[in-house]
Amino acid sequence: MLLNLLLLVTEEGAHAGPSSPFEVNFGLFFWTWLVFIGLLILLKKYAYPAILKATEDRERTIARHLGEAEKANTEAKSLLDENRRLIGEARAQAQAMFAEAKHASEAERTAAVEKTRHEQEELLARARREIAAEKEKAVTQLRREAVDLSLAAATKLIGQKLDGAGDRALVEQYLASLGRDQ
Repeated sequence: MLLNLLLLVTEEGAHAGPSSPFEVNFGLFFWTWLVFIGLLILLKKYAYPAILKATEDRERTIARHLGEAEKANTEAKSLLDENRRLIGEARAQAQAMFAEAKHASEAERTAAVEKTRHEQEELLARARREIAAEKEKAVTQLRREAVDLSLAAATKLIGQKLDGAGDRALVEQYLASLGRDQ
């Protein structure tokens, strides 16, 4: 019966068109509302629960993801703070090591300068001792030569050879007295 009615309305609409744009076709109006209400009931019974369930699942997933993102953000902030703290500590350690190395190099330089100065003083003292010893040798040698020259001169003046130890001692005393007078 419903099928016949539908065929009748369809045949009527296919043969004759509305005579004016403002004309109302109650058959079309009725079937439009009937189909609309039927679809609304079907959608409400079958589609809306599935759509609502999918929407709620999506909301829960989004909420879970937001929670995870917040947690990850908090972790990232704490890791960033920890990283900054570690970098600060590393910088402080590097500065301390630099200061320690500078202090050590300064101490090493001071020790090296002190050692060099000490070696220089020892070298200078040794050189002075050697110079004094050489001077003493030279003075002794010079005295010997002066004695020999004096004896040779005296021998020429006196005309005889003076070789004795007594003569040599006499000349050395005379030369020593000359050295003290000056």
